[in-house]
Amino acid sequence: MELTPFSSLTAAMQKEGDHQIINLPSDWLQGRTAYGGLSAALCLEATYRAAPDLPPLRSAQFCFIGPATGQLMISPSILRKGKSTVVVGVDLTGEGGLAVRATMCFGVGRKSAHDYQFFVMPMLKGPDVCPSYYEWPSRPNFMNHFEGRLAEGAMPGTPGMPPEMTVWLRHHDRGDESSLVRLMALADALPPASMVMSEVLHPISTMTWSIDMLEAQPSTGDGWWLVQAKADTSQEGYSAQSTVIWNSDGNPVLVARQNVAIFG
Repeated sequence: MELTPFSSLTAAMQKEGDHQIINLPSDWLQGRTAYGGLSAALCLEATYRAAPDLPPLRSAQFCFIGPATGQLMISPSILRKGKSTVVVGVDLTGEGGLAVRATMCFGVGRKSAHDYQFFVMPMLKGPDVCPSYYEWPSRPNFMNHFEGRLAEGAMPGTPGMPPEMTVWLRHHDRGDESSLVRLMALADALPPASMVMSEVLHPISTMTWSIDMLEAQPSTGDGWWLVQAKADTSQEGYSAQSTVIWNSDGNPVLVARQNVAIFG
């Protein structure tokens, strides 16, 4: 399959009235729909185009309502603009109707007496000496756009192992590694951590995704980010998991919570 670079994908987004329009090539799909991280990244890209002078992103919530298929229309709107924060709502609509509803909070930095963070990067081998990650058959098309190295944990389809994985990830299409839109797409490029426990890799669908940014302008060296995903529960066809992302210098840049529906 011929791959469309991420930079070419976002460049294809076009303004139409108050909306942004894009048609996704099949190599960026998870089955028949855009995967959650890509939908979130497109919402953020459309927001930056509508309001380019926003302060740094601090948090975002995404509710994945239906499949993002066919021509996508992305409609951002400023819900509130205060002295230091801006709240933006975004709807992403596909051929089947509303697919994603997002709320993003942007905020200006300020001086603080507090300087504390909990997320210490684990001491693991670098990506050059870790085994390749994206090796299992029947993986979704979009995963072909990412390079992965398994640093700790197990591959999907490894029953008996804890439902967690820590993977070095980067885009094959090298670009601006300070781009938050690129990071958003990469942050959801792993399968659910609960898939480690599965003998058969069943279809999945992200229902909700909430992220908090820990750096105003994250960047990394050589494109590599360390992504740690852990399932907290996997019951009754749903899995709740947490994700932490560090840059190559060991600084935590993003934490996320995700609820995933597992079919089969």
